[in-house]
Amino acid sequence: MEGLLRGLSKLTTRDSSDGADRPEQLLQEVNFDGIIQFIQENKCKNIITMAGAGISTSAGIPDFRSPESGLYHNLAKFNLPRPEAIFEISFFMHKPEPFFTLAKELYPGRFEPTPCHYFVRLLHEKGLLLRHYTQNIDTLERVAGIPGDKIVEAHGTFFTSHCLKCRKEFSLEWMKERIFADVTPHCDAEGCDGLVKPDIVFFGENLPPVFFLRLKEDFPQCDLLIIMGTSLAVQPFASLVNRVPPTTPRLLINMEKVGTDSDSLLSLMGIVSGLDFDSPTKYRDVFWEGTCDDGCREVARRLGWQKEFEVLIETENKKLLNDQAPQSDAPAVAQEAAKATEQSDETAETKADAGGNETEAVKEATGATEAAETKAAAGDNDAAVAKADPTAEAMAAECAKETGEVTLLSKV
Repeated sequence: MEGLLRGLSKLTTRDSSDGADRPEQLLQEVNFDGIIQFIQENKCKNIITMAGAGISTSAGIPDFRSPESGLYHNLAKFNLPRPEAIFEISFFMHKPEPFFTLAKELYPGRFEPTPCHYFVRLLHEKGLLLRHYTQNIDTLERVAGIPGDKIVEAHGTFFTSHCLKCRKEFSLEWMKERIFADVTPHCDAEGCDGLVKPDIVFFGENLPPVFFLRLKEDFPQCDLLIIMGTSLAVQPFASLVNRVPPTTPRLLINMEKVGTDSDSLLSLMGIVSGLDFDSPTKYRDVFWEGTCDDGCREVARRLGWQKEFEVLIETENKKLLNDQAPQSDAPAVAQEAAKATEQSDETAETKADAGGNETEAVKEATGATEAAETKAAAGDNDAAVAKADPTAEAMAAECAKETGEVTLLSKV
């Protein structure tokens, strides 16, 4: 109960009569014009963006809940007990085949970033992006050139996989080979035949430790929150909107208003949670209706960034068409690992042919291979941070204790 009260104390209370007790209003106008003016006047330097599947739909990746076109609507072929079961860890443990069939269709590297992804990159290049929090596992943020240390993949990543039995780690390329060969991946460690799962978060699993490490330092600093393409229907990601300071403006770019339903218990106590677009006492929340791409283009146009934005999109799209390298960090470092292995093998063979110590040559080749594979598996700085910090898992529990929030992926 003490932890719950501490969490409640961080939320804002609303005076239902005249809003006298509400926090200071920082926007000149509580509308889209007010958000643009707020950015133009350099009143925000630590923007956090929160994104869901809606930022990737124009790339050809379906979202989850849209009628007719949404992912859940088109899962009948898998004969699931319910659409969400394909991402439930308990179902996966007993019947993994539907997930891997779907993973083949959605696998990273088959799609290109959208204008919305490049808008987030533009915010970074302008020095305005504190962090980008995404629910997506398509890695398009990385393909768009957003640095790995600016991204928090709240629902995990395909970059690495682990055996659910012995926890042996496997690379992106290892998993890709098996998925595209229609083979359910099992561990190859001696004496283990455990199921291997990509490090994406299923319903019923804890979010990655780095999620909790970052949010505790990021959200208190946030001076503008931009939410794009999400239903805000999955916890604990949806609760992040309540973790920014009570004066921080919040812009939702979406096809419909979401996140407006306050927690029923908190509402009875007179405590505001969620987004408030329509009440007489609204003071910081703004809704822009439309696609994420159109919304980002409109923000760029109003800020005078339109030409720079379009040049960035055109330039990066040309690079993707012309580059022979893979489209994400992990495939690139995996390719580097293969190259290092080949070069090391050649070195070892040369030494052996020259009458050198064959054992030494083999050791050298093996060492180089392991180093390259380690680099490929690491993927990015966030993964390294999470692995290096033994207290990371404990922070998830601490977050739940302090705020009363869930730390497992769950449906609202």
